[in-house]
Amino acid sequence: HALNDEISVLVEAALEDGDPSLVAAALGDIARSRGMTQLARETGLGRESLYKALSPNGNPEFSTIMKAVQALGLRLHASSID
Repeated sequence: HALNDEISVLVEAALEDGDPSLVAAALGDIARSRGMTQLARETGLGRESLYKALSPNGNPEFSTIMKAVQALGLRLHASSID
């Protein structure tokens, strides 16, 4: 569970930063550590497409982000800014 907590913190920090390329890159780092081939299988997306989309220079569609998030066992949530 410690690794999952670290992953959650990484993605949360990227989301808080507000830079979409940082979010994509963070998800890409996680996907590469877990296996991009497996992620491609679980999302139904091409492995090369995922490498490109989940890179700092990628510009993935929101549906790609959501598929990757779900396949990685993560959940995005919204909260109000105080």
